[in-house]
Amino acid sequence: MSYNNFEINDLSYDKAIELDKRTYLQYYISLIMTKHLLIFSFIYNDDYNSRLIKINLFFFTFGINYTVNGLFFNDSSMHKLYVEEGKYNFTYQIPKIIYSTIISSVLLTILKFLALSEKNIIKIKRAEKEVLDKVYKKETKVIKLKFILFFIIIIIFLFLFWYYIGCFCAVYENTQIHLLSDSLISFAISLFYPLVIYLIPGIFRLCSLNNKEKDRKRLYNFSKIIQLII
Repeated sequence: MSYNNFEINDLSYDKAIELDKRTYLQYYISLIMTKHLLIFSFIYNDDYNSRLIKINLFFFTFGINYTVNGLFFNDSSMHKLYVEEGKYNFTYQIPKIIYSTIISSVLLTILKFLALSEKNIIKIKRAEKEVLDKVYKKETKVIKLKFILFFIIIIIFLFLFWYYIGCFCAVYENTQIHLLSDSLISFAISLFYPLVIYLIPGIFRLCSLNNKEKDRKRLYNFSKIIQLII
């Protein structure tokens, strides 16, 4: 019944003052463990999410990156490649890589809502004895529904991805290497930039918790909003 990283990060302000004694570095590491796609999927075990679904989510994210990058190859891109005789122009591709990274991150956030069951399990874990059976039945139904919808959605999307990329690579054979390069760079960026962004919420969180003489609930809630967004 002890709290894991997700539960501690999600504590109310009053509870956090009482229980959260972590340093800035420890909080930063907890964000990496609970949010970074690579570590969260393959390394972190102290949570209440399905390992199988987490791994599915990881590989599906690459599929999103690959397809979204393919969508950005338009007439002007093809003309640019023709003019430069097929040479890879990284500077020209940067905006498209950034756009595809942002779009993929947004889609991933939406899918996480269906894929992850931790919040539902915690509701069962923290339910009072009198209502435990009722909460258990309700949350397990929700989890099953979420998992069913998750797999239906990714199967549909994977079919669409396969069809579009298959057609694209069949028509534009000489562009396949450029598409793969953009996708790998975009995916690498999506794994790297969170390590920088995760530094932000800890600043506000520790400022709000370290000064117990003043009520800094708003500052604490602001840090939780940032934590949720990233």
